[in-house]
Amino acid sequence: MSDINSLIHDATIWLLVIFSIITWVLIVVKVFQTQKATKQSKAFVDRFWTAKNINEAINLAKQSDGPTARIANEGFQTLINADDKTHQDLQHSWSRQDLLERHLRKQILTERRQLEKGSAVLASIGNNAPFIGLFGTVFGIIHALQAIAKSGNASMDVVAGPIGEALIATGIGIAVAVPAVLAYNYFIRKVKSIGADLDDFATDFVSLNQKAGFQLNISSNTPPVSSVTQKTDLGNKEVKEKGVFA
Repeated sequence: MSDINSLIHDATIWLLVIFSIITWVLIVVKVFQTQKATKQSKAFVDRFWTAKNINEAINLAKQSDGPTARIANEGFQTLINADDKTHQDLQHSWSRQDLLERHLRKQILTERRQLEKGSAVLASIGNNAPFIGLFGTVFGIIHALQAIAKSGNASMDVVAGPIGEALIATGIGIAVAVPAVLAYNYFIRKVKSIGADLDDFATDFVSLNQKAGFQLNISSNTPPVSSVTQKTDLGNKEVKEKGVFA
């Protein structure tokens, strides 16, 4: 029984060490992920609203990477594929605006889910690590008391050492939980911030296309980007020339 108690105590400590490694790996990965997403989105938004015409904006969305670029590309593809003359299924029975908003919403949710991956693991580790440490401490103390009982000596010098070793598991559990909880709270706030930026862009994207009745009319006869002249850019959200939006 004494060996089992000692084994459980040691296994608990090793489990907490593994949780600690997982926590720090997730922290590093998610810091890189969120910073990359923020940088890509900011760069794309700046370039998108300075595009000279809608063709340039569409090409930019196709060639760029990042959450905002994928949302813009999804929006453009939705409008390109939409056809008010055919309502052969429920998918195309929506109005163009409703269809666009629906697809943008779905893409935003997809991007948020992608950014939230790993957060549940951090939350689980942060919530359970102290209890796992306490579990190991209980068996460590039982093992220490059994060893003390066998020795027949209950002086402070004999008791302090084994009990102190048993409490190490609790300390490790707390040490694992604190970074996990802090990281979880930080990334949740970060994802909410990125999500708010995506919502703002989607709202502006809908308003931009609303000016032209959600019609793009992209075809093989569309003039190349270099030959289409515009007096304003998309940054001002004004379209003054017929042919950019049909």
